[in-house]
Amino acid sequence: MTFRFPIRIILPLLLIWLPFQVLAQKNIYESEKFDEYTQDHEVLAILPFFSHLELKSKPTPEERQELAKKEGYAVQNALETYFNKRKKRKKFSVTFQNIDETNALLAKAGIDYGNLDVHTPKELSKLLGVDGIISGNLDVNILLSKGIPESGFSLLEYVTGEANYGRIGIKISDGKSGKLLWKYEKSISKKNGKNTNEFIDDMMKKATRKFPYEREKRKKTK
Repeated sequence: MTFRFPIRIILPLLLIWLPFQVLAQKNIYESEKFDEYTQDHEVLAILPFFSHLELKSKPTPEERQELAKKEGYAVQNALETYFNKRKKRKKFSVTFQNIDETNALLAKAGIDYGNLDVHTPKELSKLLGVDGIISGNLDVNILLSKGIPESGFSLLEYVTGEANYGRIGIKISDGKSGKLLWKYEKSISKKNGKNTNEFIDDMMKKATRKFPYEREKRKKTK
């Protein structure tokens, strides 16, 4: 069945939506001293993401903590998968530490998901033997690892193709100084993918031209 709507309904919605789309394209920050801080960078570690869940199911505090942990590790895994699949084609100027090694080294030092946030990027980089840290935050009202749910018909979704399920922020910090080098934020919607892997893949593809370790981009800035 095909739905058709009068232009007087669609046009106002588009006028509201387009400015937000423009703003969404500007959610990338890069330090002015990025090249200075990263000239010797060779290896980065990917950490589990910190997750904040606002679920309709209202889990117990213990269940919420366990679900948040699962979502955080799912993003870590999805990022490693993305970088590994594309490192040859994109020719990154850095490599990425295996997340099993990262998590094992953290565990040996008594660091787990519950106390990871009390350690600085500088401390973690030294512990992991890397030049920089990839970390981030995930704020969602669904369990992204289980897949975005199929929802009923919505006029706004019909016009924009979007439904807001939360937001994700990914950042890169320098290991020696602990300084924030790069940050990218993006809202999570149905059109970005059906699960964590698909969403991270879509998100990073859109950020590729701005990803600071992409070799071709770095050539152009020199």
